[in-house]
Amino acid sequence: MIAQIAAWRSRLSRLHPDHLRIARGAIWVSAFVLLGKVAAALREMAIAYHYGISPVVDAYQLTFNLITFLPAAFVVGLQIMLVPTLVGLRTRPVGEQARFLGELQMVALVFGSVCATVVLVAWPWVLGLFERNLSGETREMSRAMMMTMSPIGILMMTICVFAARLQARERHINSLLEALPAVVVLLFLVVSQQGNSPAPLMWGTTIGFLLQAAWLGTLARATDGVQTRFFFSLRSPQWSRNYRTVGMFMLCQLVLSLAVPLDQYFVAGLGDGAIATLSYSGRLIALLEGVGAMAIGRATLPVFSDIQSSGEPARAREMALKWSFLMLGVGVLVTAIVWPLAPTVIKLIFQHGAFTDANTATVAHLVRWSLAKLPFYFAQLVLLQLFASEGRLKVLAGMAIVCFIVKALANVVLIQWLGIVGIVLASAASAASAFAYHLSIMGWDRHVRTVTSSGKRKS
Repeated sequence: MIAQIAAWRSRLSRLHPDHLRIARGAIWVSAFVLLGKVAAALREMAIAYHYGISPVVDAYQLTFNLITFLPAAFVVGLQIMLVPTLVGLRTRPVGEQARFLGELQMVALVFGSVCATVVLVAWPWVLGLFERNLSGETREMSRAMMMTMSPIGILMMTICVFAARLQARERHINSLLEALPAVVVLLFLVVSQQGNSPAPLMWGTTIGFLLQAAWLGTLARATDGVQTRFFFSLRSPQWSRNYRTVGMFMLCQLVLSLAVPLDQYFVAGLGDGAIATLSYSGRLIALLEGVGAMAIGRATLPVFSDIQSSGEPARAREMALKWSFLMLGVGVLVTAIVWPLAPTVIKLIFQHGAFTDANTATVAHLVRWSLAKLPFYFAQLVLLQLFASEGRLKVLAGMAIVCFIVKALANVVLIQWLGIVGIVLASAASAASAFAYHLSIMGWDRHVRTVTSSGKRKS
């Protein structure tokens, strides 16, 4: 036993320090995300206790998902571009950093405002798409929620900028502060005496995002020491290097994010209660994704970017491949553990008040099928960070298109056979296609390098 421990210590001591940086970052992010997801689970318990599977929950989930899907699409693309850019910016003069960050904050504010305006203007038409499938009560509550929750899109864009500044410095406290909206909603529900009123949900969510943005801004300025002000221009050299590719990638991310309203459309066709069922299931899956995939993704991107800036792309690729297959195995292990425990976990978290035994069985069944996504999602996220650190956003744009096509086709086919289960299996198929896509690109890159080096030797 002692010899085995000594052997493991010796093996760990031979690991490259960058592996330890990733592991340390992943542990911190996992801890923060776990705390955040616990807060989210407590919020869901409170929602289940107050509302069960009811039109209030349907209206809230529909409104929140459709308000956030547009800014969320661009947040993903922006963060993938920002972290490598900000890692490289650390060596530049403070004035250059302040200029770029000031321009970036203005872009975030303007774009968030545009997103909020587009959603507000389009909302009557959007609700019209669901008219035949949702009750009049649900649609009316959604209209009321929309007016209160519309600033969330603006706040999400500013939060993205502050979080990227922290992540570029390998500070992961932003993962913990993502729990603030859930905590505020939970507090509103605990003190609420308004019965089935949607007010605690919509006001708690909006105020929570506002607090998150304010807190992150304070921490970002304290961490990088850069004081910024808004600049109404795009004169920083960082824009000219990236804007064409970033624009294309963010457009493709927008296409991929259409999977969210696409799911809402298909699920709404199954009648009242279906959106709430998918939401409760999604909360548990989001917990697992957050603790695993989000942790490794946020931990690897700044490290891979640092390695790339040091001129060692081959070492970054080797590390990414090892971590990707490690996370594939972790996903399989998590699936094997959670599958038999799903009914017990759902009962423990949600079965209170208006949430019944039948609701527990329905949600647990959906959770089990949702687990098929985890191994592929964990693995592909590591490779995504590698390509992002290399600045290969065209590759990621292609991935977004492939994933959306697979998701849309799988939704159309599987929901006819399997109902709501088809939605989550379509998500698993999309994640698997992303993993296969990344591996094929890496294989092609290796082939090109081999042919190129062979040609050089012959010449």
